Amino acid sequence: MGRRIAPLTLDNLSDLPVTCRSCVFWELDPVSGEAAVKSGKPELEKESWISGVLLDWGSCGRVVYVDETPVGFVLYAPPAYVPRSLAFPTSPVSPDAVQLITGRVLPGYQGQGLGRALVQTVAKDLVRRGVKAIEAFGDARWETPGCVLPADHLLAVGFKTVRTHPRYPRLRLEVRSTVSWRGDVEVALERLLGGARKEPALRPL
Repeated sequence: MGRRIAPLTLDNLSDLPVTCRSCVFWELDPVSGEAAVKSGKPELEKESWISGVLLDWGSCGRVVYVDETPVGFVLYAPPAYVPRSLAFPTSPVSPDAVQLITGRVLPGYQGQGLGRALVQTVAKDLVRRGVKAIEAFGDARWETPGCVLPADHLLAVGFKTVRTHPRYPRLRLEVRSTVSWRGDVEVALERLLGGARKEPALRPL
């Protein structure tokens, strides 16, 4: 079984799951996001966002392939490119961190270490770029897959809470700590990315 991880670009944006290609929950502020959904073409806004981040900042995602089939991805960017983050009660993301936006490993491919490989690839990329940490907003009441990653799963892979909240805590992971991840963390990562799925509908915070 051959596997490879490639940077996300406009050329392979279509390799993301359909619901994720058309979801702009994080990429736009709540008002603009709702307008994009109502227009019926949120995928155009998604493409525009990817293009803008690539031009201004550089790589903002990774896609993992198994035998050339896209089976998972992760998105990340500085908080300045993630307008929705400002709507969270525990914002802002720390100035020395990049935000882990979302990610997913498709059913049937979980439990193979792909989640770990994705996040470690992101960490290596960020270390090269001088970024110290990854931060994410977690959902402490997570029950079903959605746009916000489950807080418990983030904690299980090494994130630490930096600002508490009963629903949306902000968590942080020092990128250099990922080099020492072990098997139990790999299992937790598969749960994290296996359970997180972006949805086309925007829900209020």
